Amino acid sequence: MSSNDTQVPLQDLNAADAPGLSDVGYREDDDQASRIAGDLEAVFDVPVQVSAVLGRSKMDVGDLLKLGPGTVLELDRRVGEAIDIYVNNRLVARGEVVLVEDKLGVTMTEIIKADR
Repeated sequence: MSSNDTQVPLQDLNAADAPGLSDVGYREDDDQASRIAGDLEAVFDVPVQVSAVLGRSKMDVGDLLKLGPGTVLELDRRVGEAIDIYVNNRLVARGEVVLVEDKLGVTMTEIIKADR
């Protein structure tokens, strides 16, 4: 992340004090919202690669070849630390690992806004 990136915290929309739709500051009339959605429709089917990175580790190739089943690989993150979420190899958010039924998922806790 560059020094120009800023962090935008996400609001918990499940909280009891979450704002209703009428409280949102960027509310638009229905015609304009439909037009904006229509303008974006062309990109809805564009595939993107989404990666949730739990942590990283560096090692020599010789050490990598010695890894086997049951080997514990130490990462550069601690338990409870936010994970990085990348879209097309660009950091866009941070989040937490969650369990949804019997599958792992990621919930975004903050959006990373990069100045261009």
